[in-house]
Amino acid sequence: MKKTSRPKMFKLHAVVMAISVSALLLSACGNNNNSAVSAGTPEGGKVSAKVTTVTNWFAQAEHGGVYAALEEGFYKDAGLDMTITPGGPQISATQIVASGKAEFGMAQADEILLARQNGIPLVALFASFQTNPQGLVVHKDAGIASPDNLHGKSVYVSSGAGYWEYLKKAYSLSDVKQMAYTGSAAPFLADSNVVLQGYVTSEPFEMKNQNVDVDFLLNADFGYNPYGNVLFTTEDYLKKHGDVVKAFVEATAKGFEAYKTDYKTINEAIQKESPDMTTEKLTYASETMMPLVFDGDAKEHGVGYMSKERWETLAKQMTDTGLLDKMPDVSEVYTDEYFTK
Repeated sequence: MKKTSRPKMFKLHAVVMAISVSALLLSACGNNNNSAVSAGTPEGGKVSAKVTTVTNWFAQAEHGGVYAALEEGFYKDAGLDMTITPGGPQISATQIVASGKAEFGMAQADEILLARQNGIPLVALFASFQTNPQGLVVHKDAGIASPDNLHGKSVYVSSGAGYWEYLKKAYSLSDVKQMAYTGSAAPFLADSNVVLQGYVTSEPFEMKNQNVDVDFLLNADFGYNPYGNVLFTTEDYLKKHGDVVKAFVEATAKGFEAYKTDYKTINEAIQKESPDMTTEKLTYASETMMPLVFDGDAKEHGVGYMSKERWETLAKQMTDTGLLDKMPDVSEVYTDEYFTK
């Protein structure tokens, strides 16, 4: 594998979620000048920019494409001096990018729509997952084959999760006992009638290691399928540095293709950043995610592809459930201007 000069990742201080939108926007305005100094196309037409991408969790296989682009030198070849910063508890990529402290971030598509409603002008650039990996973990012997079977169960989910609001309405789950998800699987392990939120790329592997037989209800199979791990920037950065954004998108697409071909090598780099990730867990996640990334519309249009129809469907679902106040103009939510197959 081609080695490049790789900047060390750094930990950001936790961003307080309760920060006001007005303060965020003021901060963004105050920091954008710094980005302008470090990004652009100098005389001669070649991009040269020092940029940061904030992911949505600690380094893991689901971020394989961006790590491959870094490790294989695709960002460097595109003129980007890239730093990948991990997300984690209490770290909001949307707020960090909005503040101007990073140029690119990663979030679920529904999170981007919510951010825009709250006055944070994000623009989606690249969808890592065509099929969202989020869903519900259920005990195999619980007789739960679809959300229709959740009546009377205790379901541990994060507050305000878009998929859960959709499932509650679509399947009339008024008699489900909704519990606050804290990151612990203990309630699930203790009670076969408990249902737990999770990722198909992670929780089934963890449960198997604990000798617990589970099934997984993928939200996408039941009607709610926002693009997953969407890479985004701000409207302002996109307007001022379209050349940098184009270079970023194209290099990231190359990274995902490289990860598909040689994920085991890239996982070694990911493991250095997340030592708790075992080789077996990374391999499971890599193999599980491949069809979620490269099937669907990506087969025809290429990895990272996004369509207006998918964004409109998601926006309508979120409007119908009350997560969005009104139907947004999705043409402002994403761009395919810099997308190439």
